[in-house]
Amino acid sequence: MITTFTASAKKLKDGLQVETNARGFKILIDEPEELGGTDAGLNPVEALLCALGACQTIVASAFAESQDFSFEEFHVELEGDLDPDGFMGLADVRNGFQEIRYKMHFKTDEPQEKAEAFASFIEERCPVGDCLANGVKLVSSGVIRD
Repeated sequence: MITTFTASAKKLKDGLQVETNARGFKILIDEPEELGGTDAGLNPVEALLCALGACQTIVASAFAESQDFSFEEFHVELEGDLDPDGFMGLADVRNGFQEIRYKMHFKTDEPQEKAEAFASFIEERCPVGDCLANGVKLVSSGVIRD
């Protein structure tokens, strides 16, 4: 069964600040000063990296027991390469990430091979990773003048 998730994003008065909202939870998104923002929050691509890392962490936590894998601690380091000249219209380059890299860190007594197998399981199950790796159809539902 398909579940539809919803979110909203609203421009605030200061700089490039945007208040995002999903299920009543709010995140302030902005840009660093060198990109025209006020540096009051993560920028959208940083939030995307955080969403991927959070999704991988949730999958690890939710499925460790059923996959017979135990760990004391888990965290993910992520980085992505993006040329801001595309976003700024200064060069004919891709606007988004050209590559995202991540390292999963387990504090565990499990053998390396088992940790690598569990990491592969996490990669296969992570919905955000799936969206990034396989793309997702973006559909405009219209433009409304309020």
